[in-house]
Amino acid sequence: DGITANAIHGNKGQSQRERALAEFRAGTAPVLVATDIAARGIDVDGVSHVVNFELPHVPESYVHRIGRTARAGKDGTAVSFVAGDEMKLLRDIEKVTRQKIPVADRRNDKQLAALDASIMAAGVAKKATLPEREGGERHEGGHGQGRGGRGRRNPHRDGVRPEGGGQPHRQRRNRPGGEAAAPRPEKTYNPLAGEKTTPREPRPSDARQHEPRPVGEMKRRPRRRPSNGGKGYAAKG
Repeated sequence: DGITANAIHGNKGQSQRERALAEFRAGTAPVLVATDIAARGIDVDGVSHVVNFELPHVPESYVHRIGRTARAGKDGTAVSFVAGDEMKLLRDIEKVTRQKIPVADRRNDKQLAALDASIMAAGVAKKATLPEREGGERHEGGHGQGRGGRGRRNPHRDGVRPEGGGQPHRQRRNRPGGEAAAPRPEKTYNPLAGEKTTPREPRPSDARQHEPRPVGEMKRRPRRRPSNGGKGYAAKG
């Protein structure tokens, strides 16, 4: 929309972060999109708004985020988008800050509906949303690009969970000859019986281990034969 913006996240190098922060501080890029890596230790005067696209899972992180505005006695505004599954996070933040945050329900807002209509009319295939909320495929990208930027999901993991539990990609597949692998026998555990194991068949080595050793007998290490067949050291000429 013609608004100059920079980004700071974990996948950017130190020089790129410093350049983005310098342009933000100078006002040439008035919008800075950042992860929690920019929630602390950044002191920029004149930040008017802090917008939380997602609420943090740690309430203290919210305090650090909004602390980027209203610095040195100035005023500032913090706006947070809260989805239905984030209401508990909002209550946790109110408990930590001991303040009631004013909430406005804009799900049926006519202005937002008109904005959505204009976005869809511009040729956008679908509205942007988080992959885990729409149940679709995750976006490609690095770990520093938010919850949706952890790369595509493993196609072997996308399956129906079996009745007995476990993960679909770890289930035994049919053998090359077409013969199905035999299922492992299920083991039942009785907590009252303790950790009892099934007795195994005795081995010949068990009898040697339990034979009584005569008193005073020392266990000697077997002598190694020299590599030259026992001929001793060859005299050097």
